[in-house]
Amino acid sequence: ESRMCIFGEERLDAIDDIHDNPELATIEHYLFVTDKGDTERPEWSRDMERDSQYQDSINPADSGENTLGEIAMYIYTSGTTGLPKASVISNRRFLMSSALSYLGGLRCNEDDCIYLCLPMYHGTGLFLGVGAALSTGACLFIRRKFSASRFIQEVREHKTTCFVYIGELCRYLLNTPAQPSDADTPLVRAMGNGLRPDVWHEFKNRFGIDRLAEFYGSSEGNVGFVNMLNKDCTVGMTSLPMALVQYDVETGEVIRDAQGHCMTAADGEPGLLLGKITESTVFEGYTSTEETEKKIIRNAFEPDDAWFNTGDLMRTVDVGFSLGFKHYQFVDRLGDTFRWKGENVSTNEVGEILNGFEEIDFCNVFGVEIPGTNGRAGMAALMLNDDVGELDSDGLSHYVCDNLPAYARPVFLRIQPKMDTTGTFKMVKGDLVKQGFDPSQVSDPLFVMRPRSERYEPMTPEIAAEFRAGNSGF
Repeated sequence: ESRMCIFGEERLDAIDDIHDNPELATIEHYLFVTDKGDTERPEWSRDMERDSQYQDSINPADSGENTLGEIAMYIYTSGTTGLPKASVISNRRFLMSSALSYLGGLRCNEDDCIYLCLPMYHGTGLFLGVGAALSTGACLFIRRKFSASRFIQEVREHKTTCFVYIGELCRYLLNTPAQPSDADTPLVRAMGNGLRPDVWHEFKNRFGIDRLAEFYGSSEGNVGFVNMLNKDCTVGMTSLPMALVQYDVETGEVIRDAQGHCMTAADGEPGLLLGKITESTVFEGYTSTEETEKKIIRNAFEPDDAWFNTGDLMRTVDVGFSLGFKHYQFVDRLGDTFRWKGENVSTNEVGEILNGFEEIDFCNVFGVEIPGTNGRAGMAALMLNDDVGELDSDGLSHYVCDNLPAYARPVFLRIQPKMDTTGTFKMVKGDLVKQGFDPSQVSDPLFVMRPRSERYEPMTPEIAAEFRAGNSGF
C-alpha cells in the first residue's frame, strides 16, 4: 500500500514521525515528490520522479480499482496555536473540494489560467488550485513565493484569469502603491478564504474582480461553505447538515438545556459551528484516534448522534435574495475569542478596526491573563507601515477609544518589525501569548492602557511588576 506526499524541504522535519506511527503501520511506503530537485528523499519513501522516469504514460489498469473512500493523502493542519496534526484526506474529499472550486467558485475551464502562489502541501492551494486545474484542463501559473510588487505584471504576462488567495495576500496587494491601471488585467475571478470585510470592497474594486468566491472549510472538516452567488462579505451557503450552537467562551463549553441538548444560536448571533457526521458527511479525522475523538460532540440534539466540532464561531448574515439559503460570516476561532469585563471579544473584529489606523500595516490580536482579574485582557502585536518610524501612540489612543468599546480595547500593544506566520500566512499566536506583556521576555516596544485611562503609555518594568503582583487596578 502506498500513500502520496508532496512536501517541500521545510516540511520534512514535521513528518519524520509518520514512519514510526503505529496507526500507519499498514502503509508500506510513501511516494515522495520533492519541491526542489536537490532535496534527498527520506529513506522510508520512494522517489516518484525517479521511479516514473521510464514508466508508460498510459493510465495504469489498477487505477480503476481505487475507490472514493480510500485515503488519497495526509495534510497537516496549519498549527497556528499548537503543533500541526495530520488530517486524513480521501479520494472523495479531494474530488469534492476540487469540484467546489472549479464549479462553484472559480468556474474555470481549459481556457483559463490560475495564479497559484500558495504552498501545495496545504488544502487551499492543492484543492482549489491544483484540483481545479486537473479537473478542467485549466493552466496553472505556479509561483514559489508570493510577491505583491510583481503580481500585476505577472498576471498580465501569463494571462491569468483566476487567483487562489489567502486573505492576507489581498491585504499585501492593497498596501502596494495604487495605479490607475490596476484593474486593467485578465484577472476577473478569485477564490480563497480569510478575506476580511474591512478590505473586501477595496480589493474587489481596485483590481477589477468580477467574482469573489470566499469559502469556508478545513482539511479535516466535514462541512464547508462557498459564496457561489457572489455576495459581499460572506463565506456563502451550504447544503450540508450543520448547526450553530450557543457556546460559553469563558468556560469553554457548549451550552446545553435541561435535557442535555445543545441550544442553537439566534440569527445574527455568534455560534459554534458543528457539522453532522453521517454516511455522506464523514469526519475522516486525523491519524491519531485520540485527537479525532476530541473533535466529536456526541448526543448533541438526540441520543447517539455525532457532530464534528469545527472550533469556529460563525453567524448568519443578511445578503438579500439567496435562493432561500442562509448565508454565513466567519467570526473567530475558539481560543482567539476571549472574555474580558463580562463581554466576549472577537480578535478578528478588533483586528479589522485596528488595521484601519493609517500607521498600521496589520496586526495580530490575542488575549493574555492578568493576575487578579477574570478572563483575558486584549493585546495586539502591531506591524507598522514601512514609512512609519515610531508609533503615534496618542493618535492610536484616540482612534481606539473612538472606534472600540472599553471592553474590546487592547490593554497592551507590542510593536514588531515583522509578523510570524505559518506557511499559509496565518498569524502565529502561541509564543506571543506566552510572552505576554512582560518586558523581561519581550525586546520589542510595549505599551499599556491602564485602568481609567484612555491613553497608551510605554510599559515599564515597574508597571509590569504591579500587574504581575495582582495590583493592576482592573
